[in-house]
Amino acid sequence: MTRRAVLLVGAALLGLHFLLAAFSQSPYTPIKLRYYDKVSDYLDPYFAQNWMLFAPDPLADDRGILARAKCADGRVTEYYDVTSPYIHAAQDSRFFPSRMSRLVGSSLQSLYNSDPLLDRLRKSEKEKEKPVLPLMPYEKSSREDAVRFLSRYSMTQMPQACGGDPRSIQIRMYVRELPPWSKRDDPSAKDRISVQDFDWQKAGDLR
Repeated sequence: MTRRAVLLVGAALLGLHFLLAAFSQSPYTPIKLRYYDKVSDYLDPYFAQNWMLFAPDPLADDRGILARAKCADGRVTEYYDVTSPYIHAAQDSRFFPSRMSRLVGSSLQSLYNSDPLLDRLRKSEKEKEKPVLPLMPYEKSSREDAVRFLSRYSMTQMPQACGGDPRSIQIRMYVRELPPWSKRDDPSAKDRISVQDFDWQKAGDLR
């Protein structure tokens, strides 16, 4: 009887897990918008479903993070390149990349990735010169978490900043868009670089 009860409970929990996973991948509805954050809290980071694992978009740009610190005396440091070191480390260990490199890469993607349906809707509204759909609560939360993580990571990569005691950290994301494949033989084709600065994060909140 006990064994049967354990099997029933296990089957119920497994069924609930698959139900939540399927719910996270379902089309957007008022119900999904209401409960998505709670489901996401359960699935992330270990059970998240990501179709890009099986059908990733081809790389068309180079992106990374620069960071600077604000000191106690109000001085602001120069920007530090905090992504190149982990990229080089990942390239030197292709078969056993560090977990940190995956976390940094995922956080970079989280800053801009969104649901394809919402992307199409926003693009359509922009083309029709209508008010663009604002970020959904879960999109805001995801991007805020990504900024905090990247700020915390950046602080660990520049221990010499402000004598090791920075008061605030600011990150800047850069995106270098490469010329399209169709213009690979065109010597006049140039890269296009864009940057976005994020709000300062208090160092005390990142420790």
